[in-house]
Amino acid sequence: MNAIRRHELIMEALLASREVTVQDLSERLNVTGKTIREDLARLEEKGLLLRIHGGAVLAQSDQLGILSQQEPLVRHASEKTEIAELALTFIDLGDIIALDGGSTTLEIAKRLRNQPITVVTNDVHIIAELSRKDEIQLVVPGGYRVRNMLAGAEAEAYIRKLNIKKAFLSATGVHAEFGFTIYTGDLTAFKRALLDTAQTSYVVVDHHKFGQGALFTFADFHEINTILTDSGISSDTARQYRQAGANLAIYERMN
Repeated sequence: MNAIRRHELIMEALLASREVTVQDLSERLNVTGKTIREDLARLEEKGLLLRIHGGAVLAQSDQLGILSQQEPLVRHASEKTEIAELALTFIDLGDIIALDGGSTTLEIAKRLRNQPITVVTNDVHIIAELSRKDEIQLVVPGGYRVRNMLAGAEAEAYIRKLNIKKAFLSATGVHAEFGFTIYTGDLTAFKRALLDTAQTSYVVVDHHKFGQGALFTFADFHEINTILTDSGISSDTARQYRQAGANLAIYERMN
């Protein structure tokens, strides 16, 4: 098993249990304790975890992880609602859009009216949601299942044949240095295919994800047209990321 795959599995274990031990990881990944300690040191250098005696914990208490295979996350529900409502203002009748896998893109799908648009998605929860809306033309790529998402070379190749007008992508973290990041390497190629194919691309992230970094970068700020986020983002954070080259659209509450 190569180091990148080990790092991915280590982060999966951490996100599931919030704490891991060297001994448990060594047995689970069938490598020596020395190798695990070296892996933990590299992940700590990236700011993803903190080493403790005999193991490691997540670097940040609110670090956001991978979606569950069984149920979508409901964390920060009000923020996701705001982002979904904002995203709808960018969608027009007759559009061909892509909804990347994620809990915020699922919220967009829930709020889409049953109208003549085409939606391309690799998220099984979004597929289930939109299958009930018969006016929406639903397009699903092939590939293998990674938790709640379809991925792989087949899915990527299929996406590159399509004429997608607007793509809405999810991210685990948005970082001034690392850009848009996720924890699962299997999904980076699919996201890149969406970015390369779509005329316009959006990343939908709640304000808690700013300043977060994950294992794999799938895009830099200049590759995304607009970040859609909720009203909870501070003016200082918004200014920082705009200065770093990001274009932000922020939901405005109506009092």
